[in-house]
Amino acid sequence: MNTFLKALITNSPNQLITYAEYMGAALYHPEFGYYMKNKQKIGREGDFITTSNISDLYGRMMAKWFSHICEKFHLSPVFCEVGAGNGRFARAFLQEWKESIQTPIKYIIVESSPYHHKLQQELLGADFSFFQVESLNEVGAFEGMVFSNELFDALPVHVIEKQNGVLYEIMIGIREDELYEQMVPLTNSDIQFFLQESQIELKEKQRIEVPLALKEMVRDFSRTLTKGMVVTVDYGYTNEEWMHPGRSKGSLRGYYQHQQVDDVLQHPGEMDITTHIQFDYLIQIGQQEDLDLLTKHRQDEFLLKVGILKELENHYDPNPFSEVSKRNRAIRSLIMPSGMSSFFHVVIQQKGLQFNANDIFAE
Repeated sequence: MNTFLKALITNSPNQLITYAEYMGAALYHPEFGYYMKNKQKIGREGDFITTSNISDLYGRMMAKWFSHICEKFHLSPVFCEVGAGNGRFARAFLQEWKESIQTPIKYIIVESSPYHHKLQQELLGADFSFFQVESLNEVGAFEGMVFSNELFDALPVHVIEKQNGVLYEIMIGIREDELYEQMVPLTNSDIQFFLQESQIELKEKQRIEVPLALKEMVRDFSRTLTKGMVVTVDYGYTNEEWMHPGRSKGSLRGYYQHQQVDDVLQHPGEMDITTHIQFDYLIQIGQQEDLDLLTKHRQDEFLLKVGILKELENHYDPNPFSEVSKRNRAIRSLIMPSGMSSFFHVVIQQKGLQFNANDIFAE
């Protein structure tokens, strides 16, 4: 990876690359990229953990909720998961569908990582029917639901900063085999348009990530979905929250062996790189692409609305290692205000439908 980055930078104009180019290489290079390599990334042996790896309840609850949506509103049971990781969410979802719903379903996994393709096949292949593709371009137009969990936070972003009233883009160079940042006056018209479109005005010495790739991803969702819902689960901030003084340095972070790393230029290709997404921009671009906002909830609130408390076993089991006790602890961890779910939001958008927020949850 270091050799590739050195050549990429050396052959670039002014021998500098954008953060988006750096992240694109560090995360998605076909051979050296973090997500593309044959290396465990999720769970105790990896670098980070997701909600679906805490318990299968997350995937099971989503299956029950999707079944409710399909039945109540006569929506085709086609579920497209974009960025399925190790496949644990898909397995929990399909297991619940097989056990309690038992109607035909088409489950599509969009996954660019060959390593994760293999893990998904190993975990799902013997028991469930599903389709794997590398990109949304391979998915024909369909009616149903597009779902993603911690997808947008891993898209490459540009980084800008305001100094002495002037906007700069943060570029990356290499000197004596060490990566470093360099500010250059902002000239990228797409970034300038983003600032106008999102109505974000940086304060002095504020740094922020610019998610140009988000717009294209949302467009792809809308082009693929003829009718149905887009459900995005991720962590992020509203425009107002971005202006908090504590976020003046932006949100770009690395995760390496479950440790947060502030300098994302470390361990290229060996470390997850992530950023908080811009919810207002996600919603705004969605509306431009015929994806109307239906509702936005914290993940713990969403799980309560879809009935997770009905899964809680009320009887006491003195054995803390029993399946009942483990399941109850998992439920509590998913809905506790201080738990992992409180950091995530569920954004639900609709296309070609006329739902309201109360329609989509069971009474």
